[in-house]
Amino acid sequence: MSETAPQAPASAPPEADIAAALGARSIVLVGMMGAGKSTIGRRLAARLHLPFVDADTEIEAAAGMKIPEIFELHGEPHFRDGEARVIARLLEGGPAVLATGGGSFMREETRQRIKAKAVSIWLRADAEVIMRRVRRRSDRPLLQTADPEGTVARLLSEREPVYQNADLTISSRDVPHDKIVEECIEALRSHLCGTGAAQEQSDVVSASR
Repeated sequence: MSETAPQAPASAPPEADIAAALGARSIVLVGMMGAGKSTIGRRLAARLHLPFVDADTEIEAAAGMKIPEIFELHGEPHFRDGEARVIARLLEGGPAVLATGGGSFMREETRQRIKAKAVSIWLRADAEVIMRRVRRRSDRPLLQTADPEGTVARLLSEREPVYQNADLTISSRDVPHDKIVEECIEALRSHLCGTGAAQEQSDVVSASR
């Protein structure tokens, strides 16, 4: 009777690898308004069995008013100070998937906290995609101008060099949300576990020897 060759152990699903490698760290999504941070964040959190937290929602809860009201009554500097405090608190409660406001990553203090406590993903969207997604919304204080397209172009030029400091970059474009989520999963696994395509090919070669 011929013996059956032993089977190689099944590899862990990427979600399990990512969760194990994260430990107490969170995943923080950064990028412009309209990049899909909340939409992608919720789906990514579900895939990874982690809580999803929207920083803007937490800021509104802490302030007892909507973000446009904070801007109108107290100004942007006051809002940014509160935003930094809320994000610092949320990062202490990880692991979670955290969607941040478009301007939060511009503050050096917040970037350093995210670097220490999380893995950051920049959802990169171009101006046309952003405008198409936010044009009908009235809850974007920075776009309440006579030239919203010009404002988006200016913000992109100011912010993109800073967003590039994120650990990972994923292109946010008009494809099914689950495709973007899958790309986030693959990038996270490669970044955290070193299991990219090259590593998998190496494993195949080693196993065949």
